[in-house]
Amino acid sequence: MTAALCLAAVTGASTGHTASRLVVSTEKTHALGTILVSGRTLYTLKGGATTCGTKCLKFWPPLLLPQGVAKPTAGPGVDAAKLGTRTRRDGSHQVTYAGHALYLFVKDTAPGQVKGNHAKDTWGVWSVVTVAATPKSPPPTTSTTKPPVGATTTTKPTTTTSTTTTTVSGGGGGGGVGF
Repeated sequence: MTAALCLAAVTGASTGHTASRLVVSTEKTHALGTILVSGRTLYTLKGGATTCGTKCLKFWPPLLLPQGVAKPTAGPGVDAAKLGTRTRRDGSHQVTYAGHALYLFVKDTAPGQVKGNHAKDTWGVWSVVTVAATPKSPPPTTSTTKPPVGATTTTKPTTTTSTTTTTVSGGGGGGGVGF
């Protein structure tokens, strides 16, 4: 099921029912790596001199919790501890990730589109939210030391196990804002 269909199923958009939850999940893109989505790509704003008001919100609608929903749901690849909300002036609850308010871009019409990445306007610079991939740890390596053939020894062979850990940061490059 695509992210857009998943959102429609969760929100009841196709049935006319009230939404029971809002899911923020991830999607892999060629250009930016793993990004946050909720039906469409999610963005943050690094503010300029002007607050994102009515005109701004026509292009950059905030990701809002449906009425009656207390908190966003973390989908696959999303750190639930980083999801939150902030109350807007009108009393609605905007979803946040790592403390940053999340927005959609009206020119993104399908999941994974990133037409608003690095857009600079009166309100500031908009960036896609990227998330660091969780690397899989390689299996431990094992080596056994045995005495040379024909040698006499009173000690048992020893076995050493080591594990290598790799940390990935930044979310695959490409210029989104990683959290």
